[in-house]
Amino acid sequence: MLKIPEFSPKIASRLSLAGLILILAAFSVYCYRFIDRTSFKVEGKHYNALFDDAMISMQYARNLAEGNGLVWNAGGERVEGFSNPLWVFYMAFFHLFTIESSQISLALQISGAVFLGVNLIVVWKIGSRYLEGLFAPLLTVFLTAFYFHLNNWSLQGMEVGLLALLLSSAVLLTLKNWKDKRFSVWPYLLLTIGTLVRIDMVVPMVLLSAFCAWKDKQFQRQHLIWGFGLLAFSLILQTTLRLWYYGEWLPNTYYLKVVGIPLGDRLQRGWSVLWDFLWGSGWFLMLIPILLLLLWPETPTLLLFALLLGQMAYSVYVGGDAWEHKGGANRFIALAMPLFFLLFVQTAEKIRSVLVQKKASNLKRVISHGVLGAFIFTSLFSFNVINENDAFAKWSTLKRPIFVAGTQRYVTLGLLIKEITDEDAKIAVVTAGNIIYFAERYGIDMLGKSDKVIARSQPHQSNGSFDNVDEIFRPGHNKWDYQHSITELQPDIVAQIWGSSVEMAPYLNAGGYEYFLIDGFPLYIRTDSTHVLWEIVNSRISQ
Repeated sequence: MLKIPEFSPKIASRLSLAGLILILAAFSVYCYRFIDRTSFKVEGKHYNALFDDAMISMQYARNLAEGNGLVWNAGGERVEGFSNPLWVFYMAFFHLFTIESSQISLALQISGAVFLGVNLIVVWKIGSRYLEGLFAPLLTVFLTAFYFHLNNWSLQGMEVGLLALLLSSAVLLTLKNWKDKRFSVWPYLLLTIGTLVRIDMVVPMVLLSAFCAWKDKQFQRQHLIWGFGLLAFSLILQTTLRLWYYGEWLPNTYYLKVVGIPLGDRLQRGWSVLWDFLWGSGWFLMLIPILLLLLWPETPTLLLFALLLGQMAYSVYVGGDAWEHKGGANRFIALAMPLFFLLFVQTAEKIRSVLVQKKASNLKRVISHGVLGAFIFTSLFSFNVINENDAFAKWSTLKRPIFVAGTQRYVTLGLLIKEITDEDAKIAVVTAGNIIYFAERYGIDMLGKSDKVIARSQPHQSNGSFDNVDEIFRPGHNKWDYQHSITELQPDIVAQIWGSSVEMAPYLNAGGYEYFLIDGFPLYIRTDSTHVLWEIVNSRISQ
């Protein structure tokens, strides 16, 4: 008869550690394949490049490392067109070395994999401390390790992996402090670093401080002083530096994404995309942890729920992210999904233990563990939803991940622009990351992330039909001004258009722009430009 042996705590710990090592090994292979799938060749040369928004940060980082200041354009206006200051400084560090622009993104991707890998160890430690059962911590690590959306944002250059690590580490230290009945400032220090990486981390820092002050009466005063004190220090520090360097109280991205956008529109879109996320990820699976809250409302459970719901509420408040149409967790929610997986596995394990008592036969116990493992494994297919026909092939690395096809096109276009212009050319773009980074030309951001005039303009109104969430508004993509970007700034090349081509046409015509199809790319080039290499342009015109 099948029998589950009773392991001593020491042997159980070793078995769990061995399982962790196996998952980390498999995760390392996955990261290698994932990063390799994001690379491509342009004219025979191998390139690694990040998701386009990450490349905007890379542009700032390169200028900083080269002594041009924390600006998008060397010698250009100081505009804080990023929301991740410490991450930009981190990127700048890699630009201090003699790494080719075609390969420097690879270093960021590898570091993203390291952050994710360390986060798995932290999640395992949380699971070992918080979860019941020998296999529960490993099941949580498995879900986290192969959760596509957390991996995708992190391995394509965003700061999400680092933020997930900081949040998980703060939770681990908090749980340890509760058990040891002592106070430590380290959870708050980690989240303070998080707020410097991205200001959104204010949300978990406020929640952790308030929750610990509520539950840990013995050290209530310390939680309030250190939690909110460090938060105030971070906000004052960032604001002071911003005023000194940029002359602004708030980042340019705040004006772009919040100012002029009605709160009702933000909440409507935020609720809509949150519902789509919950429904698409398997609404039944997403609701399972509520049983834990109702039946076993322990303090660690309440903390995890508070932090998870806090990220979801923040996502609703800002109206979600700009790429919700791809499905799955956006950047704000993805970093807290390891906490969800802890709750999810804990609920499943408790249900198993209730249904299968300790006095049950060995066969029933073996079957119950097998069913639990199979349930957790198959749930990953639901959590890894992507709104594309080949979703499985993308998250399993059989095909290139989402966004990569666009990245390759933007890199290729940037290299083309570099070839057909001189160093003084000005290029108007919509996707402002890879094109300008690889073109190495002065960029005009038509969507205003690095343009104060656009960011402070009134948003273009939706058509009112709301058949698609992006028709309500799309964060960071509903402010533009052709008069400013084309007529006033006079780019040599308008590399992309946004909004209505019919509405844009009069500005192009009045500015003396002519349409050219070069290597398959539609470009609008100012015919009197002295910064365009016309011989090359004429030789590359597509037939």
